[in-house]
Amino acid sequence: MGVWQFLVAREARRVDTIYHPLIKEDGAVRRHTVYEPGRPARRRSRRLPAWPPYSYPLDALLPIRPPHADLWIGFNNLLAARGVAERRLGRVEQVAYWAVDFVPDRFGAGPLTRAYDTLDAYCCRSVDYRVELSEAARNGRDARHGLTHDSVAPTQVVPVGAWLDRVPAAPSDGYAARRLLFIGHLVPRMGLDLGLEALSLLKGRGASVHLDVAGHGEHEAELRAQAERMGISDRVTFHGFIRDQRELARLISQSSVALAPYKPDPSSFTRFADPSKLKGYLAAGLPILLTDVPPNAEDLAREAGAEILPYEPAAWADAIERTLGDAGGWRERRAAALAYAQRFDWNTLLEDAFARMGFEA
Repeated sequence: MGVWQFLVAREARRVDTIYHPLIKEDGAVRRHTVYEPGRPARRRSRRLPAWPPYSYPLDALLPIRPPHADLWIGFNNLLAARGVAERRLGRVEQVAYWAVDFVPDRFGAGPLTRAYDTLDAYCCRSVDYRVELSEAARNGRDARHGLTHDSVAPTQVVPVGAWLDRVPAAPSDGYAARRLLFIGHLVPRMGLDLGLEALSLLKGRGASVHLDVAGHGEHEAELRAQAERMGISDRVTFHGFIRDQRELARLISQSSVALAPYKPDPSSFTRFADPSKLKGYLAAGLPILLTDVPPNAEDLAREAGAEILPYEPAAWADAIERTLGDAGGWRERRAAALAYAQRFDWNTLLEDAFARMGFEA
């Protein structure tokens, strides 16, 4: 999310950010950073137990003594609920629940999901502002909790954006690099195993293609072993999680084709999401290959030079070969992606979002 960068760039009087680990690969360190105009950022770290999801409630304890705030933004319901509590104590003026995802049956059937849903519905009703990343997420959450227009906080949809002025575009001959790119959490639902199978097919056809993988996750060791078994480990580079956004932007701009092979699982929360990596791919002008899982897949195929493919390795190998072999078509798709990305500049999206919450930038 680009919210804190936007506020810092607009010289908000003070911006406090709290980073919480989401998955076990993120470690156990929570980081609190304070930004004030004209002063260097001040950072503090605190190590707390990390056993996701059971340790998530600990996130709501930080910061222990927060400063007075005009606006508290919680990117999940635990943190939004903490903001509501701080508002009642008079330490926060207004609270926004800026939901970064919507997941039906988040923890499966059982008491944990029931508790999550109860808190989620409470936040939607109790905060001052509610922000969703997609219409699908808003409608899904409304249906899940039985929310109506009159029973919830004022709600707006703010899609994920990109810092268009900070992301270099792939060169007009970027197809010649013959580099595929996958960014994402390395778990089965993201479908990288299908990408590896497609790469193996391309090797068998004598095609010279390399795959860059940026991300980490519980499936990483298995994916590395799969590449080794297929004899394509020399054609795959696992970069791990790239925290430096400038480094990640460079990697994207040096690529030729972006892969988003989401597994077509009816329970996948990507059906309600607005994956940030897709906006990063678009900002660099990369042709995107994806499955029909994200709610904006058809829009991307219709307007942004993307191509929707079935979840079959041969179809992906064919599409990669076809995309890299058509220089003119690649340039047209690059131009379409760059043009479509103009709708999602963080500066424009967030200026409008905060104005609708009564905060003029």
